[in-house]
Amino acid sequence: MVRSYRAGLSTAAVVEAALAIIDEQGPAALTLAAVAQRTGVAAPSLYKHVGSLAELRTLVGARVLEEMTERFTRAVIGRSGDDAVEVLMRDYRAYVTAHPARYAATPADPLHDPRIAEAGQRLLEVFLAVLRGYGLTDSDAIHTTRCVRAVVHGFASIEASGGFGLPEDLDETYARLIRMTIAGLPR
Repeated sequence: MVRSYRAGLSTAAVVEAALAIIDEQGPAALTLAAVAQRTGVAAPSLYKHVGSLAELRTLVGARVLEEMTERFTRAVIGRSGDDAVEVLMRDYRAYVTAHPARYAATPADPLHDPRIAEAGQRLLEVFLAVLRGYGLTDSDAIHTTRCVRAVVHGFASIEASGGFGLPEDLDETYARLIRMTIAGLPR
């Protein structure tokens, strides 16, 4: 469905249009021409709202990170320990499989991109808050966050790309992976 944004075009509307394109066609389909067509304006009109395609990709990445942070925060609020880790891992997987193209549009290392480091830091804080229940802080918390992220990212990315072709139930496999991850956390 193509929505008309012309009268109310804003940076937020441009990002929304970009996300719709990514969701429908994948990150490679994102061009200023595609966004202009979707919003019903000439491509040069977009420059009032975004300076370049690179800037638009950055805004999209920040938006997706914010979306993930809000979702994961809601999921883990009021939970702790193993329960919080399990819920975080399940919700992360659910996000990736529901929005594989959107997820693929996020930068691999947002903390080192000054334009979106703040959004990346907020997402990191969700993980760190969950891990505080294990007494993990500083370097230990970072290493453990990386491990949990690698596990979820790897599984969910393979799943989203159709890489698990054997008939065994993926939910059962993932439940085992969660148990293995939790078992590896310090007690």
